[in-house]
Amino acid sequence: MSFEVLSRVALVDDDDAFRVALAERLELGGLTVASFASAEAALKTLSERFEGVVVTDLRMPGLDGRQLVARLNAIDPDIPVVMMTGHGDIAEAVDAMKRGAYDFLAKPFAPERLIETLGRALEKRALVLDNRRLAALAANDEGSIPLSGGSRAVEALRGAIQRLADAEVDVLIEGETGSGKEAVARAIHNAGRRRLRPFVAVSCAALPESGLESLLRGDASGVTGPFRRREGQIEQSSRGTLFLDEIDLAPRAAQLLLLRVLEEREVLPVGAMEPVALDLRVLAATKGDPAQAVASGALREDLYYRLNVIRLRAPPLRERREDVPLLFARFLNRAAGRLGRAAPQVDHAVLRHLLEHDWPGNLRELANFASEVAVGIAPPPAPVEPGEGLAPRVQAYEAELIREALTRHQGDIRRVTADLQIPRKTLYDKMTRHGLVPARHRLRDPEQKPVR
Repeated sequence: MSFEVLSRVALVDDDDAFRVALAERLELGGLTVASFASAEAALKTLSERFEGVVVTDLRMPGLDGRQLVARLNAIDPDIPVVMMTGHGDIAEAVDAMKRGAYDFLAKPFAPERLIETLGRALEKRALVLDNRRLAALAANDEGSIPLSGGSRAVEALRGAIQRLADAEVDVLIEGETGSGKEAVARAIHNAGRRRLRPFVAVSCAALPESGLESLLRGDASGVTGPFRRREGQIEQSSRGTLFLDEIDLAPRAAQLLLLRVLEEREVLPVGAMEPVALDLRVLAATKGDPAQAVASGALREDLYYRLNVIRLRAPPLRERREDVPLLFARFLNRAAGRLGRAAPQVDHAVLRHLLEHDWPGNLRELANFASEVAVGIAPPPAPVEPGEGLAPRVQAYEAELIREALTRHQGDIRRVTADLQIPRKTLYDKMTRHGLVPARHRLRDPEQKPVR
């Protein structure tokens, strides 16, 4: 696995002259340095997401180097810490390594030696962070459930997602409530080279009027150097993906701020003197027609045209009915797993509901129904043959519904496809699978009954 090259160093030393001189030498070596006169000041800017290495003196007023190692271990034990110490304190530096420090150097040392050590530590940190991101992607595999199925609508959507994965264009995703718009956005993110970077979802409808600027832009008040105390949601998504959910419900102030960010590809944190350049990929979603939102004044027209580079539509369940049994089975297994039990048997009444209900709440409603079945709130299942799984029972019931429709419409394929709301090719495929022949359901004369 190839990983990103990191260059950040947090340098902690109470000796002002030494700290300034060493920072300059490290920057000449190609590193990005933030200097701190105390461990307390450094801790205010460091988190488990820190993409770099800490270099600290051992002896300092207040928190010393060993105490800083202990505090960093509590934040993230995988942040490498390189200790600087005098010759008389080597035993204490060795003890600090036993407690989690990455390495130590005795003063005086050649800056080149420290740069070499930092290079190894940064490679280790990059590998750790990449492995975490890959693990997070694997843990989020259930997010692919909404895109499961073999219907034409979802196959076309999956194809579009693959084509857009590494296309550096903004995308506007539209669809009904519960149709899986965020799942589409995450699939685009996970399929491309940005997948190891953050996917930051912003619920625009829930953005507060108070504190909006700080939340989106970040806050650098009272903090100097390249590491800020608080990154805003926009900056957190840099090199990853910023997902703006329900952009048409965002406050007007937020829409204006986002428009500027989209146009300039930079953000100015609150209290900062200089803007921060962004490597930004934006995916936005609306639950209604965005053109109508513009016409009603809910969505800024200039923001709409800035986002509407590529447009995708998440289809509602009624347009992908043949996917419902598979989606339900995956939702049911997930719900049962969360309860620590096996997925229950599903009876005829549940199957009929799956295939005949219109699902106005789409995937969200289907997932809720699966949870009800998993906990036993739905009607209790009828006895079934031992070992008979969900898939064969769904297939048997599907064959029964198609047979009923063929009889009801006397084998008229056009009327059957309209009744079942599936494409003609899909109907023929299913009839072939179930051994159904339309001619057997056609009446030869008014008095003749159909052959079953």
